[in-house]
Amino acid sequence: MTTTTTTATTVTATAAGERMTLVAALNASLRTALVEDPKTLLMGEDIGRLGGVFRVTDGLQKDFGEHRVMDTPLAESGIVGTAIGLALSGYRPIVEIQFDGFVFPAYDQIVTQLAKMHARSRGKVRLPVVIRIPYGGGIGAVEHHSESPEALFAHVAGLRVMSPATPSDAYWMLQEAVRSDDPVVFLEPKRRYYEKGEVDTRPAARPGPPGARVVREGADLTLVAYGPMVATCLDAAAVAAEEGHELEVVDLRSISPIDFDTVSRSVRRTGRLVVAHEAPVFFGAGAEIAARITERCFYHLEAPVLRVGGFHTPYPPSRLEDEYLPGLDRVLDAVDRALAA
Repeated sequence: MTTTTTTATTVTATAAGERMTLVAALNASLRTALVEDPKTLLMGEDIGRLGGVFRVTDGLQKDFGEHRVMDTPLAESGIVGTAIGLALSGYRPIVEIQFDGFVFPAYDQIVTQLAKMHARSRGKVRLPVVIRIPYGGGIGAVEHHSESPEALFAHVAGLRVMSPATPSDAYWMLQEAVRSDDPVVFLEPKRRYYEKGEVDTRPAARPGPPGARVVREGADLTLVAYGPMVATCLDAAAVAAEEGHELEVVDLRSISPIDFDTVSRSVRRTGRLVVAHEAPVFFGAGAEIAARITERCFYHLEAPVLRVGGFHTPYPPSRLEDEYLPGLDRVLDAVDRALAA
């Protein structure tokens, strides 16, 4: 395959400390990846001339050419299968799945090929493929456009699963994913796409590996979330503070692997834990976190670990999604129950 080179002067990353949306941060991160490594390729439906449904790839095909930013047929299995072949040939493909609910035709390729090749080859073969998936609800979309499939991928050994909550994390975590020699499912919280935050893109600002991070300190209870629910939990902590309760908010950032050490340290200080995610509570990521923290921190817990999430039903029509999605009230209700125990 031929590649089109572009001078770095035409694709300069944003200035240090610039405020930008999460979409703009992802675009800047992809641009940086394309500049740094000519073997990096982007693939997906409508990502080229259109720039993607959410405009995450806007302008990249114009700057880097159709051989590096490729519009694909509407065939998710074929997209991922092609990415696997490219990775075997020395490329670093970044695949966009247009919406979360569209990933399932490619599920077979992801779990039986992409996730297994490293173990199947006894470590001789690595597949550095990133699968970007806009996920979650809150945008008033139709059926199959608002799923939260993270638990399905986190259950599969051989996959890394990450989800940023802020523009800064979106930029740097995507950089980390692209540099990984293991396949990464990179889940982007679409209802946070246009929220702004400070992003420092200078190489000197590169943070460490994407483990969990305490984003608000507190002593009374630990709130754990990731992706779209981090902002909701920070709002809950602000409301609780008005009532005299100090909640510690932990952003997981990585769903597989999970940084249980950071969560455990927090729970040992606070004695209480509430886990929140958009996905259904039943068999969700919160169940694994609750079980592990109960094992690790049993003698520090002053109340049962509680979980907040979606219901065990198909995602509803857009008029009902406000009732389905866990919001501020459901998080605060769980906090009140934990503090009352």
